[in-house]
Amino acid sequence: MTMTMMTIAPAAMIRGETMTETMKHVDPADLSGPVDSVRVWDPLLRVFHWGLVTAFAVAWLSADEVQPVHELAGYAVAGLIAFRLIWGFVGSRFARFAQFLRGPAVTLSYLGDMMRGRERRYIGHNPAGAVMVVALLLTLAGTALTGWLLEEPTRLSLVPELPQAVSPAFADGMDDHDRDDDEGMEALEDVHEALATFALVLVALHVGGVLLASFRHRENLARAMVTGTKHAPGPDDIA
Repeated sequence: MTMTMMTIAPAAMIRGETMTETMKHVDPADLSGPVDSVRVWDPLLRVFHWGLVTAFAVAWLSADEVQPVHELAGYAVAGLIAFRLIWGFVGSRFARFAQFLRGPAVTLSYLGDMMRGRERRYIGHNPAGAVMVVALLLTLAGTALTGWLLEEPTRLSLVPELPQAVSPAFADGMDDHDRDDDEGMEALEDVHEALATFALVLVALHVGGVLLASFRHRENLARAMVTGTKHAPGPDDIA
């Protein structure tokens, strides 16, 4: 604890901060084990993270193959997202949205620093990672919702109007009501598949960002999401 305070204090004074002001950003209770590590990700957040990875992978691989498994995985995704939304307000410090969500100016500045290879290390989510968290939650929530609507056609009545992505070919003799139902289901299926594909793209970008940050800051971020600990804040790090 003493060594960590001595490391952070000089940088704080350079930026015009007092040691007390700097240390209030790091909960002393989070300093666990060796003095060069800090507890960041709580157990429930880690279970959520790897549970969502597993549920999305199962849902993707079982699509159009094993429908019952696909639906169960979809419900698991929806449940995990609901938990994350709640945990974002009442969870541990680094899990809270208020801690890591930042404005467009800060995010754009961080992305610019990334392009120049001089971005600062964040103990929690960095601004780019925060945007990815929100994008993944919204996309997966939309994927789960559209999948739930597709499971039972009568649920379409809950949606006032759906955009028609593709004009379906109708069989002769089909009445207007049946055509509207089929049109709505097909459009909804297109939206569901598009969201699932976009989620996969976001996952790929997320993995790429994790690898880049791990390389730049010489820290295994995937392992940190397993152990819950990261390197303690350095002089230029943002806690």
